[in-house]
Amino acid sequence: MTGDTPGSQSALREANQRRVLRAVRGAGSLTQAQIARATGLSAATVSNIVRQLRDNGAVVVAPTSSGGRRAQAVSLARDTGLAVGVHVTATHLRAAICDMAYEVLAEEQIPYQVGQSTERGLRRAEWLVSTMLRQARVDRTKIKGVGVALPGPIDAGSGHVLEGTVLANWQGVDVADELADRVGLPVEVTGDANAAALGELIWGAGRDSTELAYLKLSSGVGAALVINGEVYQGSGGLAGEFGHITVNDQGRICRCGNRGCLETVVGGPYLLDLLPRRPDETPPTLDRLIAAALGGDLGSRRVIADAGRAVGSAAAMLCNLLNPQRLIVGGELADAGELLLDPIQEMLTRQTLPRAAELVEVVLAELGDWSAARGALATVVRSAASLDDEAQLA
Repeated sequence: MTGDTPGSQSALREANQRRVLRAVRGAGSLTQAQIARATGLSAATVSNIVRQLRDNGAVVVAPTSSGGRRAQAVSLARDTGLAVGVHVTATHLRAAICDMAYEVLAEEQIPYQVGQSTERGLRRAEWLVSTMLRQARVDRTKIKGVGVALPGPIDAGSGHVLEGTVLANWQGVDVADELADRVGLPVEVTGDANAAALGELIWGAGRDSTELAYLKLSSGVGAALVINGEVYQGSGGLAGEFGHITVNDQGRICRCGNRGCLETVVGGPYLLDLLPRRPDETPPTLDRLIAAALGGDLGSRRVIADAGRAVGSAAAMLCNLLNPQRLIVGGELADAGELLLDPIQEMLTRQTLPRAAELVEVVLAELGDWSAARGALATVVRSAASLDDEAQLA
């Protein structure tokens, strides 16, 4: 802390330095022009701040290019802090380690079955984290915390898993406290769609963006919203429940208890119900549906195209409301590629304000199964940001 009075030149300078550090930490690396856009500071102010931070050892500057022009990429200087991220899915546990400058050091996954008890799941997560730290020869005292991404809504106040998760055994569990007791480290829990959006923002298809929507299309349907470079969670952590937009009030009953939610139209189990099959035939999977569509099967292609149009129609509402730069499509169904993206784009063109439709770029997620684990890493890095910034500015 300094003795500067609020509004003094020194206090203003430190506040602007923190804004620049937060912007760089949020994106991993930015050019000075991008920092100016993200912070609202003038180019001259950003240039002066970057020079001061570089001289203090807080950031490093390296030549790069932006829009075909030479530029300077600004990133955080390496420090000794590390973060651990864990993603719990219905079939796997994934974990990763990175430093405070978002350099990923290790990634690992093990099988996990959704029907197993929460106790077994937590025990497996503890084993995976401990094994990774040991194999990477990481000093546990350097770990700032563990981020955990779980499917379904997470209560922002308590951190409990709420109704609507596909991990029914985890509902109501205080995962942060339970896992923190086991691993002896601070734990932060977030929804996997929010985590995936953050992962794509920093490492994947959302790089260089500050306004985006991420859609997760798998057995369930979720979304996350990034506004001004930050994941928007809403007052209770429930923002982004895209799959529960009502698209047919006379439609099927959804697992949330409502009728005709988007998830009842494009969720994995509902899509598979549309496929004709013989009684003795092996039940279809999303992987096989997508493979058949990519192989030219007309019925499978129609199922995916109709799903894309339904998603695009709902996404048009998001684009009209939020005017994002990018709409990132992830989850298992994203493996269908252009067979899914083309009908989404078709509906956006038809139902979004023309200028909003021109501005939004519809792209596939780049990190695949690892987007949420990466995002769980980033939640830890960002949570540690204020303390690190204070140390760097001291």
